[in-house]
Amino acid sequence: QVKKQCDQKLLIRVKTKCVPCSLNLDTQCPAGYTKITNGTGTPDCRYYLEIKTHTLSFPGCRHRCVKEFEQPECCQGHWGPDCMGR
Repeated sequence: QVKKQCDQKLLIRVKTKCVPCSLNLDTQCPAGYTKITNGTGTPDCRYYLEIKTHTLSFPGCRHRCVKEFEQPECCQGHWGPDCMGR
């Protein structure tokens, strides 16, 4: 039995929006993604507040999320929609 289908596993990474760290505890990842940071997340960003004519910048936190995705692919030497070609 020759293996014809060799799917590639892809890891898609996203970060949530930057918010005040104290508000980041309950931040959820997008549907289908798994949160890989804990607590208030990673303090590696800045968020902005507009007050009248000024924009203030504050340090904030965000969470990192991942999703595993399988991309269908044929093994070497096979091709076509059903990977039958040789």
